[in-house]
Amino acid sequence: MTKGPGKPTTTDAGSPVASDEHSLTVGPDGPIVLHDHYLIEQMAQFNRERIPERQPHAKGGGAFGHFEVTHDVSKYTRAALFQPGTKTETLIRFSTVAGEQGSPDTWRDPRGFSLKFYTTEGNYDMVGNNTPIFFLRDPMKFQHFIRSQKRRADSGLRDHDMQWDFWTLSPESAHQVTWLMGDRGIPKTWRHMDGFSSHTYMWVNAEGEKFWVKYHFKTDQGNEFLTQAEADRIAGEDADYHRRDLFNAIRDGNHPSWTLHMQIMPFEEARTYRFNPFDLTKVWPHADYPLIEVGKLTLDRNPTDFHTEIEQAAFEPSNLVRGIGLSPDKMLLGRGFSYSDAHRARLGANYKQIPVNRPKSPVHSYSKDGAMRVQNVSDPVYAPNSYGGPAADPSLTDDAGLWYADGDMVRRAYTLREDDDDWGQAGTLVRDVLDDAARDRLVGNIVGHLKGGVSDKVLERAFEYWRNVDQTLGERIEKGVKQG
Repeated sequence: MTKGPGKPTTTDAGSPVASDEHSLTVGPDGPIVLHDHYLIEQMAQFNRERIPERQPHAKGGGAFGHFEVTHDVSKYTRAALFQPGTKTETLIRFSTVAGEQGSPDTWRDPRGFSLKFYTTEGNYDMVGNNTPIFFLRDPMKFQHFIRSQKRRADSGLRDHDMQWDFWTLSPESAHQVTWLMGDRGIPKTWRHMDGFSSHTYMWVNAEGEKFWVKYHFKTDQGNEFLTQAEADRIAGEDADYHRRDLFNAIRDGNHPSWTLHMQIMPFEEARTYRFNPFDLTKVWPHADYPLIEVGKLTLDRNPTDFHTEIEQAAFEPSNLVRGIGLSPDKMLLGRGFSYSDAHRARLGANYKQIPVNRPKSPVHSYSKDGAMRVQNVSDPVYAPNSYGGPAADPSLTDDAGLWYADGDMVRRAYTLREDDDDWGQAGTLVRDVLDDAARDRLVGNIVGHLKGGVSDKVLERAFEYWRNVDQTLGERIEKGVKQG
């Protein structure tokens, strides 16, 4: 995209940066390198901008429950929590992304769907959403995206022009924005929405075979949504509507549940699939990788202290267990650093000693001292040592999260493949998934949002953005906005 003359972006030390859009990776398909100091600066600064509430996902609620495996998927993973008949204690936190503490639960926004599994081999966390995709494919832009959805520096007000300015300059956002502006942009309750890993993970079985996987938690209550008018009314009547609904349902014995299904791709197929399967803006068609049922998640216990059990809960994709690893998904790799760093900034270096974050399995680490340390440390406090301290045992780990990569260090999203484009899946969603009534609501939601103070230059880009998704949709949106 050609940009006009202006001030060059620099680091906080004043050095010009190479890209506002792309992280430094080993080849276009490879992992992010740790010495991309500007990416690290962006994430670390972002994680410390607000204390003490979370940066994104500040407003939310949660509950405890269990996950029980009902179908045998042991041929795909050796992870203890996914072995037949296993029952694992869980914690879930639901949230909105952009709203701060006290914001209405019924604003149009993606919903966080974060899970902590207290497994026998350590904590496993999945940081998901109620959508199977996201706005971005590279973590370099994540901080900027969140800021565009929050409040202006001058007035302290949220601003639709700022949102659409970012979206229309980031065409990879089209698929997620189409989801957001559709019916599922405002779920009726947290109980009536699905949850997705969105990211691709790796599973490894007992024989060392590797698979790429996506998680789909399908609500057993059925998908239901609020219209924009209903959501606006409830926002003024009960800002905590979703939080109240979940707490009251569990209190009254109406325990919500979700059935977990997996999409599983053989390891080698990722190399030649028609689009990059690690691109977070894309879904895998179910015709190619059908859903495989795994088990059931049930929530049956409310928190007794919201602050210590929900507000201090820390979820991070770097909490992995044997048999589960990360993938070349650039957003997931960035989050592997960013989430744990955010927790250290918000909760302190010893946040994993807070009871809600403490694993049920034994901990033998060399972490030492720091604010809020409550667990005793005994010598030796270093490794290697000859005094009987813990020692690494490779037999208890596997190669989950390891894959071959080579290439020059570049700043590119992914190598383009046959079906790699920013508009195609969003257009398919509009034309082939939505019915006429849902398309009408989508048009109405977008028109209403664009009438909320969006500048003329951004409006013109927005009309083109939606024509790229679907020509008829774009024309209807433009007509609806200009009719006043």
